[in-house]
Amino acid sequence: MVWLRTGLTVPYVERGDPSGLPVVLLHAWGESLGSFDRLMPALPESIRALAPDQRGHGGADKPPYGYDLSDYAGDVEAFLDEVGVASAVLVGSSSGGYVAQQVAVSCPHRVSGLVLVGTPRSLRERPPFADDVDKLTDPVDRAWVKASLEWFPRHHDVPEWYLDDRVDDGVRMPAHVWRKALDGLCTAAPPSEAGTIAAPTLIIWGGRDELLPRAEQEALAAAIPGSRLVVYEDTGHLVLWEQPDRVAQDIAGFL
Repeated sequence: MVWLRTGLTVPYVERGDPSGLPVVLLHAWGESLGSFDRLMPALPESIRALAPDQRGHGGADKPPYGYDLSDYAGDVEAFLDEVGVASAVLVGSSSGGYVAQQVAVSCPHRVSGLVLVGTPRSLRERPPFADDVDKLTDPVDRAWVKASLEWFPRHHDVPEWYLDDRVDDGVRMPAHVWRKALDGLCTAAPPSEAGTIAAPTLIIWGGRDELLPRAEQEALAAAIPGSRLVVYEDTGHLVLWEQPDRVAQDIAGFL
């Protein structure tokens, strides 16, 4: 657990060589650091992998405000300070990769590389499930969270314990965090349009992603000079859930 200068206390987990290359894992909206439970053991022991909970999620503080994209990016920079890391490779899953892009734009000297896993180029368009999120009240219903997992079809087997943990993640989030975090993502200027991302970048996308079309991923790759797009043909939006071992191998190769 660390206290950030942005006013939050957040838990994190760490694995690997404390003197190795720092790699910070950023989870998606609605999830927690537990979403990396299957990825972290598959990463090389030679790296220093760190996964924090982001504000409003998991065991992190859940303030009534402060859910803009810039707030999340500021938390990442503050987290790097607290764990003594000058710069790191940021691995972002889904919206976690949107946060990673923003960090690469707002403080490029802190980002030595990006791995964007099922990550949007832009979230300006309101997603189809936003109306459901707007209707949420506390306590958030477990059955609703479980049903929300079906927003993103899966094409590979995912262990039941892992799915149960993601439902737990959703139940732990107050309704205001569900709403405000989504609004903060959708109202932000896309990072790749707001500035130049110079960090070496690997983009991983599921070829059966029904949320992010291929054209958007190609546009993201075009917006980041020198980036490389890797397509997992039989995988949906939840690349991290479906293929953690393959993602770990591609991260290792990228590093």
